[in-house]
Amino acid sequence: MEDQSQSGDKRTPPADGWCVDVQSPGPNTLDGGTSTASALLDRYQQRYRRKLSVIAVVLGLLVAVWMYAVITGPIDVSFTDLIAIAAGRDTGTAYQAVWNIRLPRIVAAVGAGAGLAVAGTVLQSVLRNPLASPYTLGISQGAAFGAAFSIVVLGTGTTSGSGPILSVVDPYLTTVSAFVGALSSTAAIFLVAKYKRASPETLILTGIALASLYTAGTTSIEYFATNTELAALVYWKFGDVGGATWEFNGLLWLGVILVTAYFIQRAWAYTVLNAGDETARSLGVSVERTRLTGMVFASFITALVVAMFGIIGFVGLVVPHITRRLLGGEERILIPASTVAGGALLLSADTVARTIISPIVLPVGIVTSFVGVPLFLYLILQGREYW
Repeated sequence: MEDQSQSGDKRTPPADGWCVDVQSPGPNTLDGGTSTASALLDRYQQRYRRKLSVIAVVLGLLVAVWMYAVITGPIDVSFTDLIAIAAGRDTGTAYQAVWNIRLPRIVAAVGAGAGLAVAGTVLQSVLRNPLASPYTLGISQGAAFGAAFSIVVLGTGTTSGSGPILSVVDPYLTTVSAFVGALSSTAAIFLVAKYKRASPETLILTGIALASLYTAGTTSIEYFATNTELAALVYWKFGDVGGATWEFNGLLWLGVILVTAYFIQRAWAYTVLNAGDETARSLGVSVERTRLTGMVFASFITALVVAMFGIIGFVGLVVPHITRRLLGGEERILIPASTVAGGALLLSADTVARTIISPIVLPVGIVTSFVGVPLFLYLILQGREYW
């Protein structure tokens, strides 16, 4: 077996996929250096343009689904009506349907999808684990436990008189409580990864155990809740953006924008982490600090989404895999692309939930689970070379 230390092999940050092995250039590679450098630059520019084209297509899909979601529903709204509403000439039924019902829901779906997707992308990078996501690591369940505790025990939630529809009267306290629950799961995962040198499989098993623990805690709260609170909590746990308000959306989008901006600013460090801890340290990256802050901010945005809309599974797991297969592992491209793709996916799922058996509206969490499971199994079977 040839000694790799003499072969010139070295580990570099990935351009496509989770990690890449490359050969150090030999003497012959450097002949005609100018033409070689020019060819490499042309190749990089072509790949970069292709990635931008993919992002543009996904963004176009998001806009198309957005427009379809605005005009589709029990009340027909035409493009003429939309123009009249935008110009302030229509304040009737169409205006109420669009401005007070559909647009808050659409904005919430895009924001929640973007937040969950970018959280999953960063978690997979900092843990170097393709199965990492807010759902599989127990972060969503921890946030759900914190939110349920706030809603029932601290009294920050109320229900409508017409049915088991949960309304959070204090979104700030509920979000803080959900963040504490999510952060406790994050801390456990981080400690296992840091001090036990756990494998990716062990981290996922730890997340599954934590998810079971938090689910048991949430179930205990439900057991002592009143019938009305119980019905509302069960409905909330399905995961649904139907209760979105403009106040909720303002808080959600503020969190998504700030956290995503931070992730983009740290994109180079996340890319280097994919090459291994030793390589990252040699390039001046504080591995523990980068990993911890990434997990904390991912937990925060997850807690924000869960506190407002319940548990929405598989978005943070499937979207990073799709974007990684299409765009490679360069985080400065992957992170913004994941936010766009996550918003498009969840908005598409919510539109299906609203229209598939109209006038009955399904919780979007049911649709994402039905779509996410087979899609993720397909990605596992077809995309292992990208891990």
